[in-house]
Amino acid sequence: MKSALLFTVFALIAMSSVSCQQETPYVIMISFDGFRHDYVEKYDAPNFKKFIETGTSAEAMLPSFPSKTFPNHYTLVTGLYPGNHGLVDNNFYDRDLDLRYSIGNRKVVENPAFYGGLPLWQLVQKNGMKSASYFWVGSEAPIAGSFPDYYEIYDGKVKNEDRISTVMEWLKLPKAERPNYISLYFSLVDDQGHANGPNGAKESVLEADRLLGLIMEQLKQIDLPVNVIVTSDHGMNEVANNEESLINVDEVLEGINKDEYRFVNSGTLAHLYVNDQSKTDQIYTAIKGKENNFTAYKKEAFPKNWHYQNLRSGEIVLVANAGHSLNSKSNWQRNIIRGGVHGEHGYDPYLSEDMATIFYANGPNIKPGFKLTKFENVNVYPFVAHILGINELPEVDGKLEVLKGAYIK
Repeated sequence: MKSALLFTVFALIAMSSVSCQQETPYVIMISFDGFRHDYVEKYDAPNFKKFIETGTSAEAMLPSFPSKTFPNHYTLVTGLYPGNHGLVDNNFYDRDLDLRYSIGNRKVVENPAFYGGLPLWQLVQKNGMKSASYFWVGSEAPIAGSFPDYYEIYDGKVKNEDRISTVMEWLKLPKAERPNYISLYFSLVDDQGHANGPNGAKESVLEADRLLGLIMEQLKQIDLPVNVIVTSDHGMNEVANNEESLINVDEVLEGINKDEYRFVNSGTLAHLYVNDQSKTDQIYTAIKGKENNFTAYKKEAFPKNWHYQNLRSGEIVLVANAGHSLNSKSNWQRNIIRGGVHGEHGYDPYLSEDMATIFYANGPNIKPGFKLTKFENVNVYPFVAHILGINELPEVDGKLEVLKGAYIK
């Protein structure tokens, strides 16, 4: 009798294990905004270290140009460079729509005309699975007419623990309603990095570490093959709050008729949309002669690794050198009065190592102890699709072979 009972128990355990293995995999992609590539070691984050030791980690992940929040979050879920998916900056102008895109403008953020590519949540839906998003760029717009099956409108006041609780509730839904792909966003590391600079981000990094530990602990209570990818959009560079760090845009543009261009400035990157494009060379030459801690580029001469030939990028783009900011003297005066330092990003990621960020993965389909060399973030999209068993992809810039070594069946 005892022997038969033991056999039954082991049989049930084996059946549960096989059932879990046969279940379609799940992916949670988590972004801790502004998490620089060296923060785990710099701030000795124990849960991140445990996650890395038992999973796959990259030396660093390169954001796409420009190293801004909206372009790179959307690159992660489309596999396209910003110049190809259309979100070319946090702030830019679209001549065809005659609209300025700004991350703080709810109306344009929810306008699907700004978003190209096929986001992961739609790719998943096209392959017969459910998808969910908790505060991810693009998920609040009806791109190609649809949203993720479950999504939340951005509200930075929502507690991080509440976000995690909602994700766990999604995973507890009946199988037919349960999302196989979930994206989850946290801003806390970026917030403190901007306020204090990367050398003053310890509190937020350790809080992110606690949140990661909470997620992994709660996932243990859910008997599902969940793969967790932890990543980010960009790193962070320290900028001194003094006159030496300022690139005075009023001086840069002095002598150029304001009626000849539209100027959209994102702090470390600025676009000049020239109204009469026959005057582009003339304006470019005037600005080029004032280069000091920034570089001016004409669109036709953008560096190839930017992949930035898009109608929405300016005819002339100004890019600040790391440690500097494009601003007016009147606006910058507040920083001078404050003193100390703050953090910035948006610099050329191919020139500023501080723009590099993280890629860590852990789960039943992730090779433990595997190390990846530095790679570009466009390659995340085909890797996530592969984990989910999706092999037919739209044309993207990312390549599966870059990360495929981290996958186990």
